[in-house]
Amino acid sequence: MQQVVKRIIFYAAALGIWEAIVKLLNIKAVVFPAPSDIFQALWNGFADLTLVYDLLASFQRLAIGLVIALILGTVLGVVFAKSKVIDDTIGSLILPLQSVPSIVWLPLAIIWFGLNEKAIIFIVVLGGTLVMTLNMRTGIKSVPPIYTNAARTMDYSGFSLFTHVIFPAAIPHAVTGARLAWAFGWRGLMGSELLSTGPGLGYTLKFASDFGDMALVMGIIFIIALIGILVDLVFFSRIEKKVMKKWGLLEQ
Repeated sequence: MQQVVKRIIFYAAALGIWEAIVKLLNIKAVVFPAPSDIFQALWNGFADLTLVYDLLASFQRLAIGLVIALILGTVLGVVFAKSKVIDDTIGSLILPLQSVPSIVWLPLAIIWFGLNEKAIIFIVVLGGTLVMTLNMRTGIKSVPPIYTNAARTMDYSGFSLFTHVIFPAAIPHAVTGARLAWAFGWRGLMGSELLSTGPGLGYTLKFASDFGDMALVMGIIFIIALIGILVDLVFFSRIEKKVMKKWGLLEQ
């Protein structure tokens, strides 16, 4: 609680200093808007429902892309972990592909699908699938042999061994993979929407920039950052901690 109070005081002071500097130096909003200008731009955006539609459109794309990415990543991770031949060949491409920012694939996605929803969702899927695959593969390969050996003495084998021992033991890595998939997918989504035809947060960000509305630009940037922080801390961080505690990887 004390930490929260300190942060609130810090952010309030920072905003106050920011507002004072802009007003005292008479800096134009088109160059560097004051917090009050940003708040007004956001208020107008929500009042006329523009930002509401943008948020709904962005979350819809993210939800579709993330679900596909998590399913694909889980399946591929299992396949690569269980097949040495596939892992040594096709699996060797995952890490190099992961090192390429997903937004770089957008021109290719536009050629394949056109400048539409499919191209944007493809970028989200690509960004999330690769990191989920890596974590799922690592999780399965990291299962201690003592677990599988003990399970075999109790007549577990094949599919039953995988579903009752191997996969549950890999869940902590899967949760971390989902958390990273969300982060990569969210970044890829925002980058892709900059070239979209709308609606979406990225589209409105580009539109505001083209018309010199820096207050709205910075307001949308704050919204994007705030959503990232809230989803990570409120949702994924809590789930990850609960899983870690349940699996004995974190102190109670």
